[in-house]
Amino acid sequence: MSEVREAVWIGVDVGTTGVRAMAYTAQGKSVAVRDAFYPLETPQYDRAEQNPQQIYDAAEEVIAGVVKDLQYKLVTISGIALSSVMHSFIPQDEHFDLLGNMITWADSRSSNIVHRMEQDEACKQFYFRTGCPLHASYPLAKIIWVKENQPEIFARMAHIGSIKDYMFRLMTGEWVTDKSVASSSALFNAFTETWDSEILDYVGIQEKQLPKVVSTTYSGKLVANVAERLGLPVNTPVVIGATDGVLVNVGVGAVSKGQLSATIGTSGAIRMLTEKPQMDPKGRTWCYNLTDTMWVAGGAINNGGMILRWMRDRILHYHGSQMEQLSVDPYDLMTMKARHVPAGSGGLLLMPYFTGERAPYWNSDLRGAFVGLSLNHSRSYMIRATMEGICYSLRFVLDALREFEDVKDIRISGSFTKSELWVQIMSDIFGEHITLPNNSEGASFGAAVLGFISDGTLSDIKDTAELVQPECIYHPKEQNQAVYDELFSIYESLYIHMKDDLARLVQFQKEHPFSRL
Repeated sequence: MSEVREAVWIGVDVGTTGVRAMAYTAQGKSVAVRDAFYPLETPQYDRAEQNPQQIYDAAEEVIAGVVKDLQYKLVTISGIALSSVMHSFIPQDEHFDLLGNMITWADSRSSNIVHRMEQDEACKQFYFRTGCPLHASYPLAKIIWVKENQPEIFARMAHIGSIKDYMFRLMTGEWVTDKSVASSSALFNAFTETWDSEILDYVGIQEKQLPKVVSTTYSGKLVANVAERLGLPVNTPVVIGATDGVLVNVGVGAVSKGQLSATIGTSGAIRMLTEKPQMDPKGRTWCYNLTDTMWVAGGAINNGGMILRWMRDRILHYHGSQMEQLSVDPYDLMTMKARHVPAGSGGLLLMPYFTGERAPYWNSDLRGAFVGLSLNHSRSYMIRATMEGICYSLRFVLDALREFEDVKDIRISGSFTKSELWVQIMSDIFGEHITLPNNSEGASFGAAVLGFISDGTLSDIKDTAELVQPECIYHPKEQNQAVYDELFSIYESLYIHMKDDLARLVQFQKEHPFSRL
């Protein structure tokens, strides 16, 4: 008797600096994984670009690697499902040839355009239709920047896309986008679920320049030349999937009422599921589509793990041959040093706004600052203050979401979960218990789930609730929580009093560009 082969979907998560492909069973078991990385180009301080073809090639590489790894396992590959980073903008001509690099979420060149829109009452109302606050991260502002600064490109721009629909077209031959990507563009009406004609008129583009919008479980077929390179049959299903920002909740099992997901990777975010578009009267949070019957409300911060990486490379110089010789992970060393520092870092606060900020301020004219430095502070204090500062920033988003619904459980994902200290700091600052699930991959599993829904194996994302179990639960330490509550109040006040002067500093940086030494 032959052994039964188990069905798997390959979830592909396209992130800011790398792509991961993971094969999952319907029970949430990972059976193969491959990673590849690519650069983020920052030619100027307010620019963040990437070559979309380079990203696509990396995606093919990891998918082909997973397919190869699965050859001798008792599985059948049902298809590929996609997840991608949000807010990307790719200008293409009538033949889909690139007119320039992809402008990423981290690019803030359109901040002056956003300031102008903030003075227009009609523009302020866009949020309550799209769920996207006015901010430079969104394609809406990026397209206007191209219109005003690169008119020759704008005139040739027959197709306006994102990294997701760019990849899906190359894989299937179809040019469509999913509701999740569309709803995070600031061009899509969350209530009519169509491109918003008033906003398109404001931007100066037409609906025919945008892809058709489909459900996140929409499936295409793999074309012959791509199938050959990947080692898969022609017509293998490719599910378009959703953005990483909404799939994380599915991936960590935060799919019930009162459950939230919190992530710190390159950036950071907190999110909760809602059955309909939900906007914040104060405009602090966003709301994006997940499935035809589910939306995700939340907020993302610009500056997460990238700040700890800056600390590692630019302040501590924990990299290169010296670290290799010691056979020590630099982040483990940083955590070890920070562990000896008391909660609150001796009154040292980091304002982690190195690349401006998204939620809850939506202010690109911010920059980072250490406040409270004294001669007694060392680099160890700066490391812990960095971890704390990122969690303070996320607490603002959490406090906004508390107004939507009572918080019962916060499930975490992202690279920060490797540091027990950092997770405990989050629990202490939030004043909530934090659950580390046994699957913290988040988006790649979430994409695979959409694959299983598309073929009928699963009926709904809530079917995953029992698949992801707690691995560890962190509880806030009362003594630390009191310290953090006091410092958070100071942190909040610092933003209010510093934001105007920080905007002046940003203007100075624009007028006096400097390079990394």
